[in-house]
Amino acid sequence: MPSNPPRRPSASAPPPLKWTRPLVFLVVIALAVAAAFAGAAVVISPVDARSADRVVIDVPPGASTSDIAARLKGAGLIRSRSVFRLMVSLRRADGHLRAGEYQFGPNMPMAEILARIIRGQVVTYPFTIPEGYTVAQIAGLLVRKGFADPARLDAILKDATVPFAYAVKNKVIKQPYEGYFFPDTYQYYKGMTEDVLVAAMLHRFEANFGPDLQARAAELKMTVPEVVTLASIIEREARVTEERPLISAVYHNRLKLGMKLDADPTVRYALDRPGDIVTFKDLEVNSPYNTYKNAGLPPGPIASPGLASLKAALYPADAPYLYFVAKNDGTGAHEFSRTLAEHLRAIQKYSKPVGH
Repeated sequence: MPSNPPRRPSASAPPPLKWTRPLVFLVVIALAVAAAFAGAAVVISPVDARSADRVVIDVPPGASTSDIAARLKGAGLIRSRSVFRLMVSLRRADGHLRAGEYQFGPNMPMAEILARIIRGQVVTYPFTIPEGYTVAQIAGLLVRKGFADPARLDAILKDATVPFAYAVKNKVIKQPYEGYFFPDTYQYYKGMTEDVLVAAMLHRFEANFGPDLQARAAELKMTVPEVVTLASIIEREARVTEERPLISAVYHNRLKLGMKLDADPTVRYALDRPGDIVTFKDLEVNSPYNTYKNAGLPPGPIASPGLASLKAALYPADAPYLYFVAKNDGTGAHEFSRTLAEHLRAIQKYSKPVGH
């Protein structure tokens, strides 16, 4: 009988693997590369993924990548300085790492730490400028918090070195920036200079006194400084939010009639005593800011008005009042009057001590 012919291998069956020396070499290289990648993944991973600790790192101006890597490694935030430098190089970030104060944690991967330094995502410290503060009070707040050097800040404020459209420097205006440091919450960061701080507060005013308010001022035939000056008086007088438009109405009405404003806060400002009680002797102070002696608005703002007071200055209530007096009942509210006779009766009524 003839012998059976040999079977042909199936077309789908792979040929047997022959472990030649080149193939073994390639496998070894592949395993080595895989191990390297695995090792790199560990090196760039968080030092302690479960840690909730936070560490503040100061990156000084001009610090090199090596310096920053050493600081991070010393603080236990990265596993390898050389890998951090390599990552910076791969990101082409050499020379683009921003100085400042940063807060990191051991649970952050190296890439996130680097990204924050590239973005300049520094630690910030909030501070709030209250409504009705004067420039002097704001400067004192910044110095007390350690955000400004008193001498450098004083030089900027006196000479108005930060460009601003409404800053007026003359012998009559006490402070060029008065009224324009907008009351709000700001963010300070380490290394923030005094001129940048001043510019931030001035820019915030410009952002809030926008086209709508400017158009309304033009409609009233008032300049922006006139609006801010009136608003600053309203700010210092008002204790109840709802009364701002009424107080504004009193002053608008008096201005139209050519009456003096007789505003106590302007006398306090003239005397550099923003919180004191005004006496009859104080009313005689010889100052262009004394609205008991001078008709019209004072030469400039006496404090920083908030948005509510700015709007009140522009949109006074439709009311016939010419006078107001504090009710002295602990609420901060006022009694408004149309005539001097009504006003004198109100003074007699509310000048009595509370509870009598």
